[in-house]
Amino acid sequence: MKITKIETFKFWVDWSNWMFVRVETDEGISGWGEASLHGALEAVETAIHELSPHLVGEDPAGPERHWHRLYNAWRWRGGATMMTALAALDIALWDIEGKRLGVPVWRLLGGAHRTRLPVYASHWMWGHMDLDTVRERAAEAVARGFKGFKCMPFRFEELRRNEASEIARAGDFLAAAREGAGPDTEIYVECSEFLSPRTAPMLDRALAPSRPAWLEEPIPFENAKAMARLAREVETPIATGERLLSRYEFRELLEQGGAKIVQPDLMHAGGITECRRIAALADTYYVPVAPHNPGGPICTAAAMHLAASVPNFLVLEQMEPQRAIRDAASTVPIRFEDGHFLLPEGPGLGIEPNLEALAAHAFQPQPRNERTGAIYR
Repeated sequence: MKITKIETFKFWVDWSNWMFVRVETDEGISGWGEASLHGALEAVETAIHELSPHLVGEDPAGPERHWHRLYNAWRWRGGATMMTALAALDIALWDIEGKRLGVPVWRLLGGAHRTRLPVYASHWMWGHMDLDTVRERAAEAVARGFKGFKCMPFRFEELRRNEASEIARAGDFLAAAREGAGPDTEIYVECSEFLSPRTAPMLDRALAPSRPAWLEEPIPFENAKAMARLAREVETPIATGERLLSRYEFRELLEQGGAKIVQPDLMHAGGITECRRIAALADTYYVPVAPHNPGGPICTAAAMHLAASVPNFLVLEQMEPQRAIRDAASTVPIRFEDGHFLLPEGPGLGIEPNLEALAAHAFQPQPRNERTGAIYR
């Protein structure tokens, strides 16, 4: 078997672009990966096509062998563009390997520790909502079967204008969310790096009575020592890692004790091959893994296979506002039951994208957030 062609497909969905990558072979087996980086998507697409000559004409067998070849193909290793391109190709190669052998990827990874994967509803509530709406949304998440959901309880622009007032309001927000969700539902708090080592403990104290499950990315990720100092100061566990791109970048965070939960993103941190290593590294520090999962069906399926096969998996992110379109864009909708995804049983990833279902969602450049200036959401 030889790789004959590598193609990319881009679509605008909700608030970002999805990009799928198809690796074709001369025996009719194709593998799918996903490279949905927010912002510099066309740079990732270029990187994929620049890496393609290192794969076309090669036997796709041995995804880990190809990972090392591609990682070293450029003298300047790393960076979000390169690692996202590498991740998509890596996921596609694992998909081919499973299809060729007639087994799901999780079996190639050593077998499943679990076949039911707990998930939470992400992007579920934002700080601009009034408290009655917060209670209703929290109750709705529970009614949909989720055992947890993620919210951002503060407004960034108001936090900049009046810290004390907005932090107090965030405490009221989470109290309303707890009231609507009940005592047994996990509430994950998104911070999106908007806090500082000074303001994060203030928010932590305000939210503590409502028992948040974690503070996600409370401060920028680059300084692991600062994150570790903050982790010792706050009561709520810190979860972070969606912007870390390799085991080398996670090493210092774990050595410093900067996170109680790590969140590698399979689309950006080198795919299945590298995220397995990150999970194993985290396990040596007794730190669980909750994969960051903001993409479409291929990203979600890949994260599920990883989550099933590592012993220290905690919970998987689920972009609930996009579930309907993600399921429509998948040949086999991901099964959801009682707050869990059910592990795919088909060969490879077990699903493929339905490109026709996304035909009306033409690619568009990521818009700039007028409130924060970020090219994000």
